[in-house]
Amino acid sequence: MAIVLFDGECHFCDASVQFIIKRDPKGYFQFASLQSEVGRELLERYQVPKADSIVLIENGRYFLQSTAALKIARRLQGFWRFAYVFIAVPTGVRNFAYDKLAKNRYKWFGKKELCELPSQDIRQRFLS
Repeated sequence: MAIVLFDGECHFCDASVQFIIKRDPKGYFQFASLQSEVGRELLERYQVPKADSIVLIENGRYFLQSTAALKIARRLQGFWRFAYVFIAVPTGVRNFAYDKLAKNRYKWFGKKELCELPSQDIRQRFLS
């Protein structure tokens, strides 16, 4: 099991969570927003420095930015797992592109006011 912390106010982040859920039928990933009490507690427990987009907590460690995204992709069904080959690209190069998206996500994709309620089986994967 792994936990994905995401920006609960970001349309792109919400779409990313929905993307993960559809490609994770075994339910390996659980989710919590960075803004939630659980999210804040996990950030503190794992001593995550500055997190404003995506954080993966897996095997007692946290991963940020492109590393988190690639480690998530590695566990998804379909060809998405092959994206993990990009882990060989230097972190600075990967995170440069990731940072461009993260810094502009509200401008490009908008900010959420309300969250959709997922189905009961999906709701169980969200930590509260």
